[in-house]
Amino acid sequence: MYNLDVAATQAINHFAGEFRVADFGMIWISTIGVPILVLAVAIQWWRKDARPHVRHVLLAVGISFLVGLALNQLILLFVQRPRPYAIGVTHLLIAKSTDPSFPSDHATASASIAFAFLLHGMRKESLSFLAAAVVIMVSRIYIGTHYVSDVAGGTLTAFAAAALVRLLFREGTAVDRMITGIF
Repeated sequence: MYNLDVAATQAINHFAGEFRVADFGMIWISTIGVPILVLAVAIQWWRKDARPHVRHVLLAVGISFLVGLALNQLILLFVQRPRPYAIGVTHLLIAKSTDPSFPSDHATASASIAFAFLLHGMRKESLSFLAAAVVIMVSRIYIGTHYVSDVAGGTLTAFAAAALVRLLFREGTAVDRMITGIF
């Protein structure tokens, strides 16, 4: 399985450093992709149709995002996988990172947004955010910071977080009504 992971990772990272425009684009996406997604979610709070249900979903998206990243921190207590560039698997385009490779926080953060929308029945938003998440995930492999399995693991963490939030954070509760009534 490791050989397949390395081969897939190298296939995506193969052109890193060869094309300046592609390198710039992938570095840019990797750097500001998640903050742009967070901003895109936050802006929706003031949508014309931002009725209580939509605001509940937006809260669930934010909570899923945070829960996913928290789950990653728990996983890191048990898994300390070196970055692929550290063992010569990939060509790195950005500064080295000091944290372990698995799971990818970028994958978790971006996919948790898409999955939260999906699990709350907002399919159109989910598909848009999922497309953006895939681009961000590919950029993390392309620039050499992650294996394919790192982003796959981050995607699974994201789904688990969104499902957990969907199960536990109920629409119409007193806390939900209080927060969705803000602004």
